[in-house]
Amino acid sequence: MGMNDPQWGNKNNNGGPPDLEELLRKLNAKVAALMGNKGGFGRNGSGNTGGDSPTPKLGGSGLGLLALIAVLIWAASGFYIVDASQRGVVLRFGKLVETTEPGPRWHLPFPVESVEIVNLSQVRTVEVGYRDNVKNKMLKESLMLTDDENIVDIQFAVQYFLNDPGEYLFNNRNSDENVRQAAETAIREVVGKSKMDYVLYEGREQVAASATKLIQSILDRYKSGILISKLTMQNAQPPEQVQAAFDDAVKAGQDRERQKNEGQSYANDVIPRASGTAARLIQESEGYKQSVIANAEGDASRFRQILVEYEKAPAVTRERMYLDMMSQVMGNISKVMVDQKNGNSLLYLPLDKLIESSRGGSASAEVSAAGKVDTAPASSENNDNSAAQRARDSLLSRDRGAR
Repeated sequence: MGMNDPQWGNKNNNGGPPDLEELLRKLNAKVAALMGNKGGFGRNGSGNTGGDSPTPKLGGSGLGLLALIAVLIWAASGFYIVDASQRGVVLRFGKLVETTEPGPRWHLPFPVESVEIVNLSQVRTVEVGYRDNVKNKMLKESLMLTDDENIVDIQFAVQYFLNDPGEYLFNNRNSDENVRQAAETAIREVVGKSKMDYVLYEGREQVAASATKLIQSILDRYKSGILISKLTMQNAQPPEQVQAAFDDAVKAGQDRERQKNEGQSYANDVIPRASGTAARLIQESEGYKQSVIANAEGDASRFRQILVEYEKAPAVTRERMYLDMMSQVMGNISKVMVDQKNGNSLLYLPLDKLIESSRGGSASAEVSAAGKVDTAPASSENNDNSAAQRARDSLLSRDRGAR
C-alpha cells in the first residue's frame, strides 16, 4: 500500500501512522537471530532492556552485517553475460580497459567500471539515393556525373557489420551517417571515371565491386571498426527529364548493332563461298598446270625415243609414224573416201548419214542406205572437192577437241 493512499495507516494504532519503534524492534530481532542471539541488543548488551527502555538500539555487529550485505550486493552488480554474437567493452572511468569474449564475466561495479555490449553479427543497412523505397528518391545523393559528362541517377544500399567494438564505440559518433557519406564519396569517384553506358549496362557489377573496395578503404582510414559486407545497386538510369531522349538513343544504338550483325552475317556467308571458289580455281589451275607439264614431258620423252629409232631405221620409222597418224586420223571421222587406182571414179561411203538414219529411221531404210554406193564421173569434180573439204574440216575440229 502506498504512502499516498488515503486508507494508509487506518488499520494501525487506531488510524495513526505505523509504529517505527516496533518495526525497528522486529528488524533487530531478525538480525540478532542471524548472529546467534535470540533477543535484541539493548544498552547493556542483553537480549532485553526490560521495562525501563523499550526502544531497541542497533549495535556495531548489526551495522557491520548491513555493510557486508551492501558490499556483497555492490560486488554482485559487476557480473554480466556476453552472448556468442556479442563482445563486451569494459570502461574504467570512461577509458577502454579490455574487450571481453562471450561467456559470464565480471567487472568492478559502478562507478569504477562499466561495460558496453556490442553486437558484432548484426547486419546493418544504409541506403544512399533513397529512403525505405526507391520511389522515395534523394536527388542530392543519387544524381552523379560520369566521365563523358552525362548525368545518371543511382540508388544503392550498403550492408555492413562491426569487426572492432572498441573502434566502433570510440571513433564513431553516428556509424550509419559515416557509412553513407563514405559510400556516396566512393560511388561518385567510381562513376566519375566511367562512361555512362558502362555504368548503366555492362559495368554495373564492376562499379559496385570498385565502390565496395573504396568504401572499405575510407572506413579503415577512419578506424571506424566497420566491415562492409555488400553493395547492392537498386537502380541506375538517366534522370527522368531526359528519359525519352535516352530511350531514343538506346533504340538507335540497338538498330546500329542489328545492322552491323546483319552485315556481319552476310559477310560470313559470302566470304567462305568466295574463298571456296578461289581455292577451287587455284586447284584446277594447278591441276591443269601439272597436266600440261606432264603431257609436254611425255611428248618430249616420246620424241626422243622416236628420234633414236629414226636414227637407226629412218624409212621404217617414217612408215610407222605415217600409219599411226593415219590410224589416229581415220579413226575419228565418219566419212570414208576410196580413190581407185587408174580409175576415173571416186567411191564415197557416207557413214555419218548411215548412223543418223539408223537412229531416226526404220531398219529397212538403214539397210538400203548402207548398200548404196555413188559413182560419180570425172566431170563432177567440184562436188567431190566440197565433200573432201568438209571431211578435212571435220578431221581438224575433232583432232583439236581430242587434244
